[in-house]
Amino acid sequence: MRTMFDLAPLHRSSIGFDRIFDMLENATRVQAADNWPPYDTVKLSEDRYRITMAVAGFRRDELDIALQPNLLVVTGERRNSEQQGDYLYRGIASRSFSRRFELADHVKVTGANLADGLLTIELEREIPEAMRPRRIAIGNAGADAALESSGQRQLEAQAA
Repeated sequence: MRTMFDLAPLHRSSIGFDRIFDMLENATRVQAADNWPPYDTVKLSEDRYRITMAVAGFRRDELDIALQPNLLVVTGERRNSEQQGDYLYRGIASRSFSRRFELADHVKVTGANLADGLLTIELEREIPEAMRPRRIAIGNAGADAALESSGQRQLEAQAA
């Protein structure tokens, strides 16, 4: 059983975090059909990720990967159901699906591959240069002023 959190106090005291609150609220909702197709997410390095989805029976032209701002949507739609004979038992799911992945800022899809019934999507976080951490040199204003004034004194002494 999940506990629902009341985010109202945070909404009242926070500005500009609407997207985060929406993500938290969506994560607490349980969807019955949200377990298919199965998938893995792997963090390969500090800025690289991989999503692997089991999409057995789907062809490349039946799968679609769409990247929207901060959202990756993977859909699969079976176009033709070539049924030969009467099924006695049907254990391989062939239903259409739509799987959504919330992405952090600056995460881009770098590639996708379908092999052996597995759809692999490569992701990478590319932080713009203007947003990357940078070092700031620390100056010594007191020492610089002392050097300037002592240098000024030396120039005045030489001129006299």
